[in-house]
Amino acid sequence: MTDQVVHSAVQPFSARAALPWAVGLLLYAALLAIGPRLLGDPDSYSHIEVGRWIIAHGTLPTTDPFSFSKHGAPWITFEWLSEVIYAAVYALAGWPGVVAIAAAAIALAFGLLTFFLLRELSPALTLLMVIAAIVLLAPHMLARPHVLVLPLMVTWAAALVRCMDRGTPPPYWALPLLVLWTNLHGSVVLALGLIGPAVLEALLREQRSQWPRVLLRWLPFSALALAASCLTPHGPEPLLMPLTTLGLGSALAWIAEWRPQDFSRISGFELLLLGSIFALSRGVTLPVVRTLVVIGLLHFALAQMRNADLLAMLAPLYLAAPLGRTFGGPSEGEVDGSSRGLHLAAFGVLAAISGLALARDIRPAPIITPEAAIARAGLAKAERVLNDYSFGGYLIFAGIPTFIDGRGELYGGPFIDRYNRALALVDLGDLLKLLDEYRIGATLLAPGTPAVALLDRLPEWQRVYGDDVAVVHKRRAAPQ
Repeated sequence: MTDQVVHSAVQPFSARAALPWAVGLLLYAALLAIGPRLLGDPDSYSHIEVGRWIIAHGTLPTTDPFSFSKHGAPWITFEWLSEVIYAAVYALAGWPGVVAIAAAAIALAFGLLTFFLLRELSPALTLLMVIAAIVLLAPHMLARPHVLVLPLMVTWAAALVRCMDRGTPPPYWALPLLVLWTNLHGSVVLALGLIGPAVLEALLREQRSQWPRVLLRWLPFSALALAASCLTPHGPEPLLMPLTTLGLGSALAWIAEWRPQDFSRISGFELLLLGSIFALSRGVTLPVVRTLVVIGLLHFALAQMRNADLLAMLAPLYLAAPLGRTFGGPSEGEVDGSSRGLHLAAFGVLAAISGLALARDIRPAPIITPEAAIARAGLAKAERVLNDYSFGGYLIFAGIPTFIDGRGELYGGPFIDRYNRALALVDLGDLLKLLDEYRIGATLLAPGTPAVALLDRLPEWQRVYGDDVAVVHKRRAAPQ
């Protein structure tokens, strides 16, 4: 028997082939173990209900059907496909299914990130960067539409970075990813923005006389990418979604995930930032375009906490090749191939973990689920309830019209700002005006809300229920 036959019959174990599977499966198991943590955002409730509305009506909403403060106002959902997926999974497997699909998307994204980084880095350095990315993304690992798009984001960025590393033609094969991305989440404009660095680095690699040829190579690809991003029921409107959100202005400061990073206490973000500065000071030379990309991602992450996701998933891809040249990439003797047995074993483990997870009883966090308050105070029959922002998702899910919820693009900056200032008693008079203007009959607020203490003292309002999740006040009947 020749050596060639032996090698083809029994392939040696490949750490490089196994590492992406190991990262994905371990992360998947860990996320399923802390399943309720993925259901800690009230928007998980509302996304499922929007998906159920779409399935029930067989169309997408064009006006708001869920609130009383903006009922009938123009509104479209930019994340309709994610919402339909979540609603369908919830109908089939309940909350455990919702957790499982969100965890699977996150785990797949990190498995792919590991796979792509291994093309340029050693397994040890790859694992270090993946762990750093997990720490950055951890606060935003939630069962919401953005996690379903993470695998697409990583694959799209890796395809463009590969062109930058190798000087290859544009990755036309990746264009269908944009059609899926633009219907899953309203962040597809990011995908278009990532084409710019690839084009710029291609231009800098060539003599100026060759620039027309480079531009002609990338222009059709860019045009097709733009066209693919517009293939939605709403046409090109998803491209404007980030501008709509940023248009909320000062109201963003009231929403935790849109606030700037907080350096008043030590956090994982700060530790990783300082560690990265130290590592990059050890002689790492970054091409100018990669430097600009990383600086841009860092700026977004500092400006809004939720954008740490982009820094986590994209910066490693742009840094991989320069880091590989400085600290050493894959050694020549490492085996890159994988075996069918490895894949079968991994799928077996995946199926076993999923089966165990789907058998658990998992529910969203009580802090965003004022179920007892609604039942005890009879709010299901109330027509106009001034609700806490964090209860909006559950109210939509329960079929109760909301005063406010997580759809900032519907309510707009002035409305959100007024609401928060009133409940914080920044403008006490406007709270009283708000209650009368919208003919509020009951309030459902978190116990620590300043407005709760005021309502306790107003003679025309009566506290009818309170627990550690929510407090309910009802307007007293006017004396005859």
